[in-house]
Parts: sequence; structure tokens; C-alpha cells
Amino acid sequence: MKTIASCVEDILITQPFLEEALSRSIINYSALAEELNAPISAMLRKPVKSGAIMMALRRYNTPNTLRHSLKLKSTLQNLGDITVRSNLSDFTFQNSETLIQSHTKILDQVEANKDIFYAFTRGIFESNIIISNSENKKILKCFINEKQIGLQENLSAISIRLPKDNSKISGLYYQIFKRLAWENIPLYEVVSTTNEFTVLVEDHVVDKAFSVIKNLKN
Repeated sequence: MKTIASCVEDILITQPFLEEALSRSIINYSALAEELNAPISAMLRKPVKSGAIMMALRRYNTPNTLRHSLKLKSTLQNLGDITVRSNLSDFTFQNSETLIQSHTKILDQVEANKDIFYAFTRGIFESNIIISNSENKKILKCFINEKQIGLQENLSAISIRLPKDNSKISGLYYQIFKRLAWENIPLYEVVSTTNEFTVLVEDHVVDKAFSVIKNLKN
């Protein structure tokens, strides 16, 4: 049976920013209760009092997975080097039986140049290649027989070295995405390996994004 408390929980779980603000006591309970009155009344199919909703909000316990644990704080404080690479392009190609052969051609041409940024991600239906702008003509030549779905230029990559065992820390990526979202920084692409995390952003927001990620350690 639905209760006001269960309705509050259902709403907060789907809105992590709101839930975190509540857990940090930086939100007006009375104003939030008024805001939630209409959706909760609709969920219960009857009018409810804002005072009852406010009581449920005050009694709400944030799940442990969203609390700032000491382990998570320690991991953020021990983030490694942050590297920025600019003048990048992101190509998107439709997957095909010959795509890997085309990929091999470009690898043969760029592997000797250590200054080139290169990342390849294969999905179920499409694949992405992130590469330095200087290699765009080579990409177009090597993939001439492939179906190009998209191309975005003027991108920058911010790469972060992660501490060992980072994959066992719940909430680490959430913290990174949350801070970027709060600053209204859209992510064009995300690439990760076991101990390295890279976000791709448009050039005009790279300075702001770098500052946000650097401040994760604080």
C-alpha cells in the first residue's frame, strides 16, 4: 500500500541532485513539501497535507550508497594527474564487416606518432574514433568505404588517472558527473579504462571543465 513516505522515496530516488541537497540540509523542507504536494496527491489519488509531506522529508534516510563515505573522499583526494588534449575530432561510423580492416589501416599510419591522441570505441551498432585534428584526412581516406554517421570537431579531452581499486568505490563516477552537471558542462563523449577516465568536451568549456575536475580533490 502506497504511503506518503514511500511516495517521497520514489520521487527522491529518481532525482539524485534533490536527494543529495536534502541529505546535506541545504534545502527548504516547507517549500519542497509544497512542490511535491501535487505529484504525491496524484500518486495516492487523494489530497494530502503539505505538513505530512514535510514530516516524511525530515524522516527520510538517504541510502548508504549515496552518502559521502570516508573511502570515497579519500579516493577523490588521491586522483592522479589530469591531462588536457585539445584540437580533437570525433568520428562516428556505422558498424560493418569491414570496419575493423579500416581501423587497422589508420592504426598502421598513426602508431608511430606518439604525439597523436587516438581512442576507438565499438558499440553494438556504431563505433567512434577520437583523434587529433591533424589526422582527419587520413581517417576519411582509410574509412572511405564506411558509412560515416557523424563528425564533431573542436573538442578537447580531459584525462584523469584514477587510484588503484577505483572500480570498487561506489559513487566515484557519480561525483565526477554530478560536479560537471552542476556547472552545466555537457559531455560529448566519455572513455574509460581500468585506471584512467577521459571526458570529451567542446573547446569553449574545457577551461571550466578542467577547473571542476581539479577541484574534485578539495
